[in-house]
Amino acid sequence: MTDALYIATIDRYSGKSLVSLGVTELLLRKTNRVGIFRPVIGTQTDGERDKNIDLLLRHFDLHQDYEDTYGMPMREAEELIGQERYDQVLDRIIARYKALEECCDFILCIGSDLVSATAALEFDFNADVAKNLGAPVLLVGSGVDRDVAGIVSTAHTTVNAYQARGAQVLGMVVNRVAMDHLEELRGALKEELEDEDVIVAAIPAHEVLASPTMKEVAEQLSGEILFGGEHLDTLAHDYLVIAMRLDNYLGRLTENALLITPGDRSDVILSALQAHQSNRYPKVAGIVLSGGIKPAPAISRLLEGLAIPVPILSVPTDTFGTATRASSLRSYITADNRPKIDLSLELFEEFVDTAELEARISSIEPRGMTPRMFLYYIVQRAKAKKQHIVMPEGNDERILRAAEALLNRDIVDLTLLGRPREVRDMIQELGLDIDLDRVPIIWPDESEQFDEYAESLLELRRHKGMNLDAARDLMRDVSYYGTMMVYKGAADGMVSGAAHTTQHTILPALQFIKAKPGFTVVSSVFFMCLDDEVLVYGDCAVNPNPTAEQLAEIALSSADTAQTFGIEPRVAMLSYSSGESGVGEDVERVRTATQIARERRPDLQIVGPIQYDAAVDASVAAKKMPGSDVAGRATVFVFPDLNTGNNTYKAVQRETGAIAIGPVLQGLKKPINDLSRGATVEDVINTVAITAIQAQNV
Repeated sequence: MTDALYIATIDRYSGKSLVSLGVTELLLRKTNRVGIFRPVIGTQTDGERDKNIDLLLRHFDLHQDYEDTYGMPMREAEELIGQERYDQVLDRIIARYKALEECCDFILCIGSDLVSATAALEFDFNADVAKNLGAPVLLVGSGVDRDVAGIVSTAHTTVNAYQARGAQVLGMVVNRVAMDHLEELRGALKEELEDEDVIVAAIPAHEVLASPTMKEVAEQLSGEILFGGEHLDTLAHDYLVIAMRLDNYLGRLTENALLITPGDRSDVILSALQAHQSNRYPKVAGIVLSGGIKPAPAISRLLEGLAIPVPILSVPTDTFGTATRASSLRSYITADNRPKIDLSLELFEEFVDTAELEARISSIEPRGMTPRMFLYYIVQRAKAKKQHIVMPEGNDERILRAAEALLNRDIVDLTLLGRPREVRDMIQELGLDIDLDRVPIIWPDESEQFDEYAESLLELRRHKGMNLDAARDLMRDVSYYGTMMVYKGAADGMVSGAAHTTQHTILPALQFIKAKPGFTVVSSVFFMCLDDEVLVYGDCAVNPNPTAEQLAEIALSSADTAQTFGIEPRVAMLSYSSGESGVGEDVERVRTATQIARERRPDLQIVGPIQYDAAVDASVAAKKMPGSDVAGRATVFVFPDLNTGNNTYKAVQRETGAIAIGPVLQGLKKPINDLSRGATVEDVINTVAITAIQAQNV
């Protein structure tokens, strides 16, 4: 079952408050640990709260601090996006969401309102946030002043747009639909969206929900309440501008109309109050006096002596300006307006199939982690039990910039290898904020441990004919020195390779850190961060032509690595044929490896041999591997040899724009990891965090 739902509007003022009320009540039937979260909120004045959040917290008495209900203000998000720091916005929202997730069974996310100047950007933003939070989307549209064909066309386009951005669409609710179009619209939506497998609903417009209270009128028109302040909960169904004589305007009154007239029209004020009390005329919602003109003293004195049955407001704008603003008055459902809340819940229950909605929410399986969620996850895991990582390339700018971020975010402790004066000068030249009291900078030749480390290497490699002079020469190499720090426990892990080859980085580890007990092979994986999921590819960097037994070990190590990093392992043993269809030495090797892996770990889901298309595409899997619980949904891919794996990961990386993190070595007693020589600062940070997590599990 999914543990989140994202309500996103596709039109301005589509009535998402009604839908969020109905969904929250539905969720609270299952658990009282429901959290409310908005990725962004509008800029609020001091003491003001987001209306939608406040409504849900107060009405349902949810035990959640307001400060925990949102990611950031919209203005701040727009500033960061304008500075091309979009990923930073997503990261902060994910961090706030994950903090809330720890104390909730279910989170209802409510998207932005599409009312700012950047509405088009907000549309894409909501889809990206929903995808990265792993929350299926319930879309809410408006039927106001639109025909059935237009509504259906917009609905279909929006569903496709969200799906194209990797978001999972649960359903479409169209609110505020004309009653005489309701059945036609519902049928048309079902027909149009049948292939999209989404639930649909249409909720009729209701005059009460569309009508602002006189309190809202006063707030939105910047009105001063002159009389009748005790009647501010009265609803204004319509507005009329009164500029004609009494005998002409009285016949045009409608029920619960808001009357707008210049402030010096005492005749309109008095006659409107009389009409309100007459059983021959409709009731009046309130009177707005324009132009900043208040009733003359004699009229005010008269009104003060009466029990005024409707609010009378004074506004600073002229009559035309007031009427213009009145045409865009908005009605909100607030926590203190119980009639509107009750009506909203009644409409939701009547016109939305809540049983189907509940069943669909319960049946949706959460999708795999998105790249941004994965990157957030590894940083948080690394910080939870801080480790000490040595980085041998202390004179590389990327390493130093990554070190600054790692230390300032308190992800790990670090040791840098390099000539201390050169490294310090470089830190100063780059203007980096690195506390040198926290970071040892070591040059092997000058280290107090140099002789000890050389002696240790001699003992470890004596059987290979090594002598002390050779050991001392090797220990002057930063890769050997850093690896020995890990071996001796002076560091928990090592990350190198920004300026060294893969062989230079990992050879010392293969020589004396060696494989874990029970393993005969050290292998590697890449975390392939695709647009909407993270996959594990192994082995793409170390073993050229593994045997069947080695392939089985690589599969088990890769599955364990996936599990360690929050990815449910479903293992595909790749080959050029699927199932029993292929013959030949290579496919038999994969078939044997699959059998060995299954026997050693019957708890894992493993299938093979299988082709890549059958491993990732459900429709292909249904034809080539029917009945498999892995085919079509694999998360761990084991390639038959290095040539295939290395070329495949690079092809996927280049053609899809995926982030490839790795190679991450697995099977070693202690973690040593290699960087690409083209690694970015972000790549370094991610690899260090991964290494720290591996060290936590040693």
